[in-house]
Amino acid sequence: AGVHRQILFATLGWFVGYQLVKRAEYMHAKVDRELFEYIRHHPVDFHAAAEKKRIGQLLEDFRPIR
Repeated sequence: AGVHRQILFATLGWFVGYQLVKRAEYMHAKVDRELFEYIRHHPVDFHAAAEKKRIGQLLEDFRPIR
C-alpha cells in the first residue's frame, strides 16, 4: 500500500534532478564558452606573466606574536 507512489515519486525526483543538473552544466558551459571567446578576441588584456613566482615570494615572512 503506497509502494507504487514511492516508486513514482522516486522516479519523478530522479528525472527532475537529472534535468536540473543538465541545465546547470549547460549554463556553466555557455558562460565558459563566452569567456574563452572574449579572451581569444582580447589577448592584450590577458597577458601571461613573464616568470612564475614561487610560494615563498608570495607569502610574508612569519613573525610570531609572542
